[in-house]
Amino acid sequence: MPEFWYESDGVRLYAAESGGGPVVIMLHGGGATHDACLPAVAPLSARYNVITPDLRGSGKSRCADQLTWDRFADDAKALMDHVGARRAVVGGMSMGTGVAIRFARRFPDRTAALVLISPVYRGEELGLTEHQAVTFGLLGPIIARARDEGIEAFRPLYREHGAEAYFDAMIGSTDLPSFLATNRFMAAGAQPFASGADLEAIAVPTLLIPGNDPMHPVEASNLHAAKIPNCRMVTLSDTTDYSVRNAEIAAAIADFCERSVVW
Repeated sequence: MPEFWYESDGVRLYAAESGGGPVVIMLHGGGATHDACLPAVAPLSARYNVITPDLRGSGKSRCADQLTWDRFADDAKALMDHVGARRAVVGGMSMGTGVAIRFARRFPDRTAALVLISPVYRGEELGLTEHQAVTFGLLGPIIARARDEGIEAFRPLYREHGAEAYFDAMIGSTDLPSFLATNRFMAAGAQPFASGADLEAIAVPTLLIPGNDPMHPVEASNLHAAKIPNCRMVTLSDTTDYSVRNAEIAAAIADFCERSVVW
């Protein structure tokens, strides 16, 4: 898969792309890299130019500075400028949905549509759920231990969420200061929008695929579906087979881009 580098706010950022045609950007979640998006969006490259960046502070996009939603959104705009895309479908998974929403609010004229897969956030007005607050609260002590233990301090957390194999695959290429910056951002519990009124202001077509676990609560998905005016929610099958789920996601996005997006 072709790779490239681009700059935003003085930081060198990484992205991978495949295919050609209208641009679809998919943003990964916290603690992950662009690889997490590929199984679900790679099939789209038959008709679209699919771009999956490493967010600032993740993967090869090294940045130990303070992270903010605006910086993430500005990075997505810089990516579009780099590839010469006037508009794009901007999507996100998990924490990436927050970046996509912030981008749509910040740059509505550059947003052809939104794709939100497993939203996390409910906005400043409602804040974190109890489960989210407890989980994010665990990050502080882990970050403190990482000064002595390195990235291995995070292993029990990944193991608890059934992602130890993913953790093993990424640790060899992970920059610890960048990884800590990302985890500090998540631990702060910052919300990408203030209230439902911000979601109501999103005018572009939106595809929503709800989450199915406590970190991606149904109330967050329902809030997005109820407030975003032109939002279409697609519920996947109850399969626990990730290959099947990713195929369903790819099919839903392809259908959405074909039927709902005005490029």
